[in-house]
Amino acid sequence: MKEMITLWINHQELKVKKGTTILEAAKFANIHIPTLCHLKLEDFGIVNQGASCRVCMVEVEGRPNLMPACTTEAVEGMKIRTDTLRAIVARRMAVELLLSNHPNECFTCPKNLECDLQALAKELGIREIPWVGEKMNYDKDTSSDAIVKDPNKCVMCRRCETMCNDVQTCRILSGMNRGFDAFVGPAFNIPMVESSCTYCGQCVAVCPTAALTEVNHTNKVWKALNDPKKHVIAQVAPAIRVALGEMFDMAPGTIVTGKLATALRRLGFDGVFDTDFGADLTIMEEASELVHRLKHNGRLPILTSCCPAWVKFFEHQFPDMLDIPSTCKSPHIMFGAVAKTYYAEKMGIDPESVVVVSVMPCIAKKAEAKRPELTKDENNNVDIVVTTREFAAMLKEAGIDFATLEDSDFDRILGESTGASVIFGTTGGVIEAAVRTAYEWITGETLENVEFSQLRGIEGIREAEVKVGDRVLKIGIAHELGNARRLLEAIREGKVHYDAIEIMACPGGCVGGGGQPYHHGNMEIIRKRQEAIYKEDRNKPRRKSHENSEVLQLYHEYLGEPYGEKAHQLLHTYYEAKERI
Repeated sequence: MKEMITLWINHQELKVKKGTTILEAAKFANIHIPTLCHLKLEDFGIVNQGASCRVCMVEVEGRPNLMPACTTEAVEGMKIRTDTLRAIVARRMAVELLLSNHPNECFTCPKNLECDLQALAKELGIREIPWVGEKMNYDKDTSSDAIVKDPNKCVMCRRCETMCNDVQTCRILSGMNRGFDAFVGPAFNIPMVESSCTYCGQCVAVCPTAALTEVNHTNKVWKALNDPKKHVIAQVAPAIRVALGEMFDMAPGTIVTGKLATALRRLGFDGVFDTDFGADLTIMEEASELVHRLKHNGRLPILTSCCPAWVKFFEHQFPDMLDIPSTCKSPHIMFGAVAKTYYAEKMGIDPESVVVVSVMPCIAKKAEAKRPELTKDENNNVDIVVTTREFAAMLKEAGIDFATLEDSDFDRILGESTGASVIFGTTGGVIEAAVRTAYEWITGETLENVEFSQLRGIEGIREAEVKVGDRVLKIGIAHELGNARRLLEAIREGKVHYDAIEIMACPGGCVGGGGQPYHHGNMEIIRKRQEAIYKEDRNKPRRKSHENSEVLQLYHEYLGEPYGEKAHQLLHTYYEAKERI
């Protein structure tokens, strides 16, 4: 047990563990100290140690200078004041100086009312800026299809740098320039599209201002919905149904599947579908590929390939291992491919008029939809991608009271789904869904207990063994790209062996995606979303992808055999080594 120490904050006596910071000690006493750059991610083992913003300054008896509460360790007998005039003025000045070099465009800013700097200004009662002078004037980087970088709004908190370098280990972002002109960006300030950025969006998720935001596609959706010549259909990813409610003051983990379908119809979509159908279709192909590799001594381990940020990560970081990942397209791309062929044919619609809109928890899906190897005849399988946050903004713009909407079902033909597809939304879910199907295909036996608890959890790297007939499959699971790196390096060095591996780029998988409602590193929110995913799975009448009757109908009427020639043409892809920059 750690040694306990005694200290006083604002004359209040406290006992805390040795090594506790002043900020942490204050929280135990329900004493609020404002912060901006501080980013403590206990579940990641990460603490942003920058103390760069100086917003959390406090007065410590016996020390001549004010101390940053977020990094100053509390010691025995320490007497701290957070409420002195000196501390309050210092905090206020720190924020005023940041605002003096910040664009005054709150009304039109993507982070309006969700900006930490804006909230601090309100909290500290700042109504005017006494410091007037020159401001940064950098060009906004709109080079990528996923992330917009605006250096003029960067406050050098370096939260994004912590996520990119320490958690995701992509090492794209770092401090640029010095002094007044400093901001965070890629080396040499090259455009984002020219860097090795995976577009996972975790930098966007922790940015306190709008220095990093997703490319907004809501106007494209409105334009398509109001074009009478277009047949606009929507698909919704599994993780959306357990997070969207948070944008409307519902508790984290509230399941809103039925309200989602109703909301999409209210917006005017011609077809309302569930990406879970695409996930079941993905398992039909991915489980077939796994069985094929096992039976024909193919390359193992097979890596799941549903996460576009993860795909881009291994193309840049592990190009020598490109023969390992599954060749399956991701579920929403598979859905788009089927929508513009089979669905259009069944409905008697010109495929050229079909516009597929994906509502995704993921910023990387925006870039994925534009990848040339995922198009058909030079047309995108998916035309527009909006994040959970963007979709919520559209509903609010339309004046839809989401919380009071009645439940309804998704449209048929491409609307049925199983519990196996729902669990795609969380870490471990894709490989569990694949095992449910592969087990029955390999053994010829009915799988009675479909829940593989050994594949579940929130640990960054997990491994499990699953007995399938006479064979024991060794499975590895990782979420967050830093964990993916450690796992792949161990495989490359021959330290571990797996038959199958699932990797997702974001914490907790898609439930913690870069386009989800901001969770601010709170893993408890992610856990609640994960629990809701498993609850949705348990409530499904069918829980194995190969039992989806509409998917089976698709193969019978159009695709032929799973993993067959036509399925390969429409549902599979390839990867290319990319330069590591």
